[in-house]
Order: sequence, then structure tokens, then C-alpha cells
Amino acid sequence: MIEGRKGDHLDLCCSLNVEFRKKTTLLEDVDLIYSSIPELSFEEVDISVQFLGKRLKAPLIITAMTGGTERAKRINKDMARVAEKYGLGVGVGSQRAMYEDPQLAETFEVRDVAPNVLLLGNIGLTQAKDMETGEVQALADKIGADVMCVHLNPAMELFQREGDKNFTQGYETFKRLKQGLSCKVMAKETGCGMSREVGLNLKTLGIEYVDVSGAGGTSWVAVEVLRNTNLNKDLGDLYWDWGIPTAASICEVADLNFEMVASGGIRSGLDIAKSISLGAQVTGVALPILRAYFSDAERGVERYIQYLITGLRIAMVLTGSRDLADLKRQKLTLSGKLREWIISRGLEGIYEGRCII
Repeated sequence: MIEGRKGDHLDLCCSLNVEFRKKTTLLEDVDLIYSSIPELSFEEVDISVQFLGKRLKAPLIITAMTGGTERAKRINKDMARVAEKYGLGVGVGSQRAMYEDPQLAETFEVRDVAPNVLLLGNIGLTQAKDMETGEVQALADKIGADVMCVHLNPAMELFQREGDKNFTQGYETFKRLKQGLSCKVMAKETGCGMSREVGLNLKTLGIEYVDVSGAGGTSWVAVEVLRNTNLNKDLGDLYWDWGIPTAASICEVADLNFEMVASGGIRSGLDIAKSISLGAQVTGVALPILRAYFSDAERGVERYIQYLITGLRIAMVLTGSRDLADLKRQKLTLSGKLREWIISRGLEGIYEGRCII
């Protein structure tokens, strides 16, 4: 059952429109201030970053995609090989499949081709709450993960025909895992974003790492709506665009001192620059990289990675930013729906001194 579902996810993501229809990331409402005399050269720009205890050559993670099928085994290894070459992070898909069938573990194992890469494991919160802490640790240990992402996906689960519908004991589970796991724990959304309220609650539990994964990129509600032919179409249309936009999600938790991944609709180096300027440490990309892979295998992925990295470096030159710390200090403007969001949520003070809201 799981293998079939994972195969469906890959096919739908690569063949149909599974992105948000009307809602955007709101990164278009962020403008970085142009420096016409940047006083630096393209070559001296430093886009490296320390994240989760490892030095990345660029603030980019190939975020969780797949696992649990023979096809997924090849994809995970190829993605990890590219991540190793470019000094990036890489995440595997939900390890629920290997928990339920240990023979599928090899479809998640990539350390043989990427011994130094920042590797993110993955398990759903609804699954983790029913697992022993040691069982979650074993999933991380088996693949040599540096961090275990505990993904949050209630919207997706509600529309998945096989989905879990009981979302109780979530914070209790995070508290237990934080106290019991020897690896790092990251709270990872899956395309619907993260609110300040959730961020504050996670912070009180000692969670230090989040992936806000906002709305505006892949809609996993859409993926499940397309899979679930018995679902009322009106319900699917109603919630297709559910979630907090990526830029707003970054703003919601920007001052809570998380080490933050911003993902969800990141499509260019300029998107990366804007996300980091708003408060993320690194960004995550999945769907366009997967599509590049299916277009031209590893060569397609490498071309897309180069496009992202070059675009980021250009944005940094044009803002006079020698490194990512510089980028976070630059002035910016926030307009449109993002500005309205920040005001309505009382977040104006977060960017005080860098822009007037």
C-alpha cells in the first residue's frame, strides 16, 4: 500500500499541476534594496553557512521527496550524490515505509554515495506518537541521519484516503523525542506553513530547528485530492490553497531564534536571497529539482542547482552583501499582502531598523 502511494506521489508531482492555484509564497512582496556601487566582486561573495553542525557551501537543502520503492532508491542516491558534490543538504522522504517493512530501508540509505552530506531523516508526527523513542532513533541511525525531521501534515492526512485523522498528543510527542533522541529534532511542515503560536509552543519544548515549509509551492492537499477519486470535488477545491504563505511563515517565527529552513515555492536564487533576508538560515527545494531530475537525471539537477546558486550570488552582489550575515543586515521593503499580514499579526517590530511597516 505504501509503495503504491509513494509511486503515485512521484507520478502526480511530475505529470500534473499540483501547485497552489491562487495563493503565492508572497516573496514577490519583498524587495531587496539595490546597491549600484556594491564595492565587491562576484568571486568574493561567500554563500556558505554553518547549519545543523555542518558547513554547507550554499544555503540550500534538497528537501524530502521519496523513499520506500525501488525507483525511490535510485532517486535518493542520485540526489544525495549531487548534494555531496555541491556541499548541500539532502532529506529523504517519510521513513514510515521502512519502519513498517525493514526490507525497504535500503531505499533511504545514501551514505555510501554521500558520506559527508548533511542528511535529514523523516517521520510523520502522527506516526512518531505511536512509536517508541528508540524506534525513531533507530530510523535515524539506520541511514546515518544528522537530524530527524518530524513532519507536520494534518491537511494532507485529512485528504489522503489512507490518512491518519488523529492529531492529538503532538506537543507531547515532540517533548518526548527532544528529551530522548541523541540526534537533533526538526519540526518540519509540508507546504502549509507554520504559525507563531506553533513556533512559540515548540520553543518552550526546547525545539531548536524548524522547516516552515509554507504555502505557494506544492500543495499536498492537491496531490491527495488528485489521488482520492472518491473525494467530494468541492471539498478538494475549497482546501487546495490552504496554508500560510512561505514569506509570512518566515516572518511568523523570525525572531524566535530557531535555526530555520524556508521551503515551499522556492524557485530561484532571488527567492533564496529574500528568504534569508527575512530570517531563514537556509532554504529547501523539492518539486523543481524532482522535475529537473526526471527531465535529465543528475545533469538536470546539477543545472538547476547551478541556476539557484548563481542567482543567489547575483542578488548578493546587487545588494552589496559579501556573505549571508551581510544579507540579513541589509534594508528591505515589504509591501502588498505580506505587509498586510505582518500588520494584522502584530509583527511589525521584527524588522525594525531595516524597514518601516
